[in-house]
Amino acid sequence: MNYIHWPEGYEPGFTDNFASNEVIVFGLSAAQVWPLLAIATQWPSYYANSANVRYYNNAAPQLAEGVRFYFETFGFPVEARCNEYVAPANGQPGRIAWHGWAGEEGAENRLDVHHAWLVEDLSGGRVRVLTQ
Repeated sequence: MNYIHWPEGYEPGFTDNFASNEVIVFGLSAAQVWPLLAIATQWPSYYANSANVRYYNNAAPQLAEGVRFYFETFGFPVEARCNEYVAPANGQPGRIAWHGWAGEEGAENRLDVHHAWLVEDLSGGRVRVLTQ
């Protein structure tokens, strides 16, 4: 199976926090799952801890590499930039990743995160969704 591409400084085991969730589902394809991740304004429709998603610079409706956006999670404001965007195709997994932050750069209490999804078709009509 494939894995997440980690930017330098965010590799699991070398950070303050790391979380991983994975699901494998029968009867769905990566192409069917992809729009739920690629269109950030849809996140609140299936994830209650996501709200007030908006894009900067008239980017929309779909994320793309370099696109800046804002959202709130657990009521916490997050500025973000999509830094990996590869739609699933021809047996290759789909990948979306973003760098999110809250607070001023260099501030002691600044939050910096890297969040990534990998969506891949598996044999037998299954799809794997990995988020870390």
